Amino acid sequence: MKRLIASFVLFVGLPGLVLSDPATECGGGSQIEIGDCVADTLDRVDATVEIYLGFAMSSAEELDEVTGRPVSVPALQAGQTAWSAYRDAHCEYVGTTFGGGSGTGIGINTCRIELGRDRAEDLMRYVR
Repeated sequence: MKRLIASFVLFVGLPGLVLSDPATECGGGSQIEIGDCVADTLDRVDATVEIYLGFAMSSAEELDEVTGRPVSVPALQAGQTAWSAYRDAHCEYVGTTFGGGSGTGIGINTCRIELGRDRAEDLMRYVR
């Protein structure tokens, strides 16, 4: 029964995982072309995170002003700092799983894209 469930999960879940990979989104081509595409995507994701962080910061400032408690802005700043440190450390780890191969940079940038997209979505939850 466990094998059946595991097979089902792989059959249903794996295609979604493959399609959500930023390197796959870049299509075929050489490793250089994919690397350039992934780097461009990372630039766009980083810019999006910064924009959404600005929106969230504005909401945090408004909340602090309305409540008279200056706690939301510092908490958001601390959270962003912690998230950035986590992203950098985790994606460096992901890079080590490539064993020093030529796809290491693509792997690191793909990790950063995935975490950046998640962070942008998280930040928008708190925009009022």
